[in-house]
Amino acid sequence: MPAPSMDTMAAGFFTVTNSGGADTLTSVTSDLSDDVTMHATVDGAMQEKKSFTVPAEGTLAFASGGNHLMFGKLTHKPGQGEKVSVELHFAKSGTVRISMPVKPATYDPKTGR
Repeated sequence: MPAPSMDTMAAGFFTVTNSGGADTLTSVTSDLSDDVTMHATVDGAMQEKKSFTVPAEGTLAFASGGNHLMFGKLTHKPGQGEKVSVELHFAKSGTVRISMPVKPATYDPKTGR
């Protein structure tokens, strides 16, 4: 998660790696916000999605310029170095808890800076 520039909204990025059969990511929750939504970027426009398919033996990427999470109505503005607790809810696999590190606002996952 890049450190948010606003007190009210943040974006989240991660990759789901699936070593089993196909599944569906149905929702995401977090203590950081009661309003976490999933989005796809289609033709340069952000579109809210209710679910994402996770292919069998495959990956589902949430990255800048593509699929991503939006955290609205933040309980606090997370700072660089903090870890944000996130729960991924899957149709078959149940709930998976992850810890999303807060990186600099200019963080580029491709370079690690």
